[in-house]
Amino acid sequence: MKAILFGGVVSLVLSLALTPLLARFFVRKGLGQPIHDDMPTEHQVKQGTPTMGGTAVIAAAVLGYLAAHLFAGTLPSASGMLVLLLLVGLGVVGFLDDFLKISRERNLGLRGRAKLIGQTFVAVVFAILAIRLPDAHGLTPASTFVSFMRDLPGLQLGAVVFVVWALFMVSATSNGVNLTDGLDGLAAGTCTLVFAGYTIVCVWQFNQACASASLPGCYQVRDPYDLAVIAFALAAACGGFLWWNCNPARIFIGDTGSLGLGGAIAGLAIMTRTELLLIVIGGLYVAANASVILQRGYFKLTRRLTGTPRRIFRMSPIQFHYQLKGWPEITIVIRFWIVCGILVALGLGMFYAEWLTHS
Repeated sequence: MKAILFGGVVSLVLSLALTPLLARFFVRKGLGQPIHDDMPTEHQVKQGTPTMGGTAVIAAAVLGYLAAHLFAGTLPSASGMLVLLLLVGLGVVGFLDDFLKISRERNLGLRGRAKLIGQTFVAVVFAILAIRLPDAHGLTPASTFVSFMRDLPGLQLGAVVFVVWALFMVSATSNGVNLTDGLDGLAAGTCTLVFAGYTIVCVWQFNQACASASLPGCYQVRDPYDLAVIAFALAAACGGFLWWNCNPARIFIGDTGSLGLGGAIAGLAIMTRTELLLIVIGGLYVAANASVILQRGYFKLTRRLTGTPRRIFRMSPIQFHYQLKGWPEITIVIRFWIVCGILVALGLGMFYAEWLTHS
């Protein structure tokens, strides 16, 4: 536990210290967030607020993770490095998107196809490596089985199908976190809760790992302790960033942070064998994705059938629907945090209850 706590403390301190420095640097360089005209009027006052704050979160988490290994005198595991691959790789895609928005002075960054290509490349490299790199026991970082709270025996995928499945998970989760962004502190706060939840999952799996003791209900998971180190470093880095990102935000997390953090969440779900459980733990991101899909689908369907397009929500993603209904921004954020916390707690409860059935 010492390495987990040490990495978290380093990440928290670095995030708290780096974020305001980064905000001041971006202000001096005029790197402010452009606001789209169709956004709620409350957002127009945020025009020019520095973005790409995810750079500080990613840097703090990576340095905290590496510091934990220096403290413990150990080398990073394959699983931990693969999470960093998703975090940094998708963070770079998001950084390019943010930078283009700023340089063009309008809320349009990478084209959809370019963004998709970047996400696909990072996710495919991750997936291929995740089912390779076996340890001394022949256990790879990821499994080709579909998992819920552990591998489901009857749902084994081939290598190619697994790569497609991993690509879907990474894309869905990174885009879900990205869609949840948009209100001060919303993405950073929910990510703090989700990464804290995965820290508990990883610590529990480490204590019940089949590699240390083949007991009833043990977990066939590679490097659970190291996954706990990176999960807690990410939770602490998001928490430190939240200090400066809460309303009124001094800096936005941007696509740099939201894409990278979403990818890391998907990576943790894949390597802890809790892929379908992510639907519960990350339920808020599922809701954000669903609100956009339903909104667009209903709009196109009604336009085709009646000639008059209609909408389910006043605006999507769903947090903007409530803002247009007159809810104060801080109220929406805190209530979404509460919902996220309930979902994380529910997911952890389901995870523990499943273990009890095997013990």
